[in-house]
Amino acid sequence: MKRGLPALVVALATVAVLVAAGATGARAGGVPLPEPAKGAGSACVADTAFMRRYHMQMLVHQRRDTVHEGIRTKQFSLKGCIDCHQVKGEDGAPVKVSDGRHFCRSCHDYAAVSIDCFECHASVPEEADQSAAAPDAENEAVAALGAYVHERKTGEGAVK
Repeated sequence: MKRGLPALVVALATVAVLVAAGATGARAGGVPLPEPAKGAGSACVADTAFMRRYHMQMLVHQRRDTVHEGIRTKQFSLKGCIDCHQVKGEDGAPVKVSDGRHFCRSCHDYAAVSIDCFECHASVPEEADQSAAAPDAENEAVAALGAYVHERKTGEGAVK
């Protein structure tokens, strides 16, 4: 019984330290949490805690609706996120995803999660002169994609 008492005291002390560390938010190794830049708007498209947990599911859902169904909305669009959450560099221009200050990089680097969105999409907002020239080509591409999806679903126009 005398031998078991010191072990019990050490075990209880260890549990107390671990509980106290968890209650204060301490992280193993003292790694600080990421601090992403605030968005430019007055409110995000959803609650901050919700977006932190489910942003990828919302983007995937939006992508499916846009690419497969031709439904375009702005609520969970990647372009909307980039427009609102841009981080500007010393020169006043938005930083690209290759810069560690980029909004998405702040959390993705912390979590060691790669970002592949910007292999195809712009990581900075479009400039007014670029977006003014693109709508015709973009509309043609969207129309062609819509026709292709319709063809695949209905079998109309398909070569048999």
